[in-house]
Amino acid sequence: MTKGRLEAFSDGVIAIIITIMVLELKVPEGHQWADLKPLIPKFLAYIFSFIYIGIYWNNHHHLFQTVKKVNGSILWANLHLLFWLSLMPVATEWIGESRFAKNPVAAYGIGLIMCAVAYTILENLIIKHEGEDSQLKEAIHSKSKEYISIACYVLGFATSFFYPYIAIGFYYIVALIWLIPDRRIEKSLREN
Repeated sequence: MTKGRLEAFSDGVIAIIITIMVLELKVPEGHQWADLKPLIPKFLAYIFSFIYIGIYWNNHHHLFQTVKKVNGSILWANLHLLFWLSLMPVATEWIGESRFAKNPVAAYGIGLIMCAVAYTILENLIIKHEGEDSQLKEAIHSKSKEYISIACYVLGFATSFFYPYIAIGFYYIVALIWLIPDRRIEKSLREN
């Protein structure tokens, strides 16, 4: 099967996720600058999640530049990733509404862990489908970036019950790691 429909569907789902998140930002009730103050935690949560969704969209795009064909396993693995990403608006609203309380920050961490696991599964299934000489396998011969990310997420989750702002720091570190699209894949695309 060609990858076009998978990419188009994924782009649509991600666009809807971002739309849902922005719709949760409500207009302040007053007309003074001070009326914006209660929205700051929600806006910060939105920015953080928007960056995360953007990172996944960007890296998903790069990932599928290496793919020639997809099969049913890849379609399901992609849906698995989209499922976890689709929960981001709920987690975003909860951490913003609670002003980054420990349980919402922990739930947000679970979502991030599951997104990372789902993305790693998707990578592995693409490599399995395309074979050992696949362009993706060549590009990501080391998965240290993926495993460091999952470790930071787990540390963030564990920390969230005691120091939620430090947990957000761990999540932020992972965002910084992935903010620039995967250079391993870009390098492989340039070489081929």
